[in-house]
Amino acid sequence: GQPQGMEALVRWQHPEHGLIPPDEFISIAEETGLILEIGERVLGEACRQLARWREEGIDLRVSVNISALQFFEGDLLAQVTSVLTEAGLEPESLILEVTESILMDRVDQAVDTLFQLRKLGVGISIDDFGTGYSSLSYLKRFDVDEVKIDRSFVIDVGRSREDRALITAVTYLSHKLGARVCAEGVEDAAQLTFLNKVKCDEYQGYFCSRPVSPGALVDLVRTTNKK
Repeated sequence: GQPQGMEALVRWQHPEHGLIPPDEFISIAEETGLILEIGERVLGEACRQLARWREEGIDLRVSVNISALQFFEGDLLAQVTSVLTEAGLEPESLILEVTESILMDRVDQAVDTLFQLRKLGVGISIDDFGTGYSSLSYLKRFDVDEVKIDRSFVIDVGRSREDRALITAVTYLSHKLGARVCAEGVEDAAQLTFLNKVKCDEYQGYFCSRPVSPGALVDLVRTTNKK
């Protein structure tokens, strides 16, 4: 029932069209290569903001999504090391989220990069698990810290026996492999009750909080910690 961390979300505040969600511009940024600049900025801002939160007594982790271009084309290890040093953060406070498809694209390179990041002390999370390859063999080979169950499996747990079975199995197997499990897209108490029953470690979604600004997060965490 206590906050453990937050995930950095990028939005485009356009001067004419207002707030543009990421599903409308991230794919274009990836095609044009601009995702490298955007990704570097998001990583830097997330870590600098976390450092500011630490000064206010908010001691949580921050998760940042990493694109395929960042993972394979950019010098991710050097970038992460530089950002953490600049912000004065310990590596354990940062979690990098990568999708299954990224890891399976170039397996040997992915293994080497993940090894270097883990050696540095950064956490690794598999995002949207269950929607891509869902290979149990790579979970063992990549040695990740966290598996995030995609919201598409969570949304119907009250009605779908199959979704309940899949979440139960993924949670059990992930724990046996030494990884935490986080369920995405939790929106009501019934979903959370089921997740507690199968011993899911963490959840995120509107039932906890909608996306908030940095200042509002401080208030949210302090209020929640008092409960």
